[in-house]
Amino acid sequence: MKRKYCLLILLMISLKCYSQDYKTLIAEHRKSYAADFLSDAGSPLKKDDLQFLRFYGADSTYRVVANAKILINETPFVMPVFSGTGSGYARYAVLNFTLKGKPYELTIYKSLALANNPQYADYLFLPFTDDTNSLTTYGGGRYIDLRIGDIKYGKVTIDFNKAYNPYCAFSGGYACPKPPGENKLATSIEAGEKLFAGEKKH
Repeated sequence: MKRKYCLLILLMISLKCYSQDYKTLIAEHRKSYAADFLSDAGSPLKKDDLQFLRFYGADSTYRVVANAKILINETPFVMPVFSGTGSGYARYAVLNFTLKGKPYELTIYKSLALANNPQYADYLFLPFTDDTNSLTTYGGGRYIDLRIGDIKYGKVTIDFNKAYNPYCAFSGGYACPKPPGENKLATSIEAGEKLFAGEKKH
C-alpha cells in the first residue's frame, strides 16, 4: 500500500512539473509571437498595440497527436482570401485525431509560392474554423504553422495553443486566406489566440 501511495505521489508531482513546463513553453512561444509583429515591416500592430493581444490559458489537452496521410498528385487550387486575389495552394496531408474523446479531421496545405522559396519550401499551412469564431475568437478562423519535418512516421503533433489570428483580425487590407470548408471543426477550440482587445485598424 505504501509503495502504491509513493508511486501516486510521484505521478502527481511529474504531472504538475509537466504542466508548469508546458505553460512556460507556451508563454515563451507567445512572447516570440508578439515580438514578430515588431520585426515585420508590414505588421498591422505597433508596440503599444501588443498589450491588447489576448489568449486562452495554456491547456495541454489541446495538444494532440494526429495520424497524417500524405496526399499524392493533388491538383493545385486557389484559396480565397478576405481581401484581394486568392493564393495558390495544394492539399498536402489529411490529419485524423481525437480531441476530448471525439474524432476530427483537418487538412494541411502547401503554398505554391513558398514552395519556390528555399527558405520556406518546407512550410505547411493549417487554417481552421471552429465554434468559438465571432464569439471569443476571430470570426474568420485561425492558423497553425507546421513544417514537413514535423510529420514523422505518419504522425504529427497539432498544438492548438499555438493557433494565431491572421493579420486581417487586426486591420483591413491584408490578403488573408480563408480556411476551406473542409477545415471547419464542429467543436469549440478554447485554446490559442482570442479576439484582439484593441481597436481594429482600417
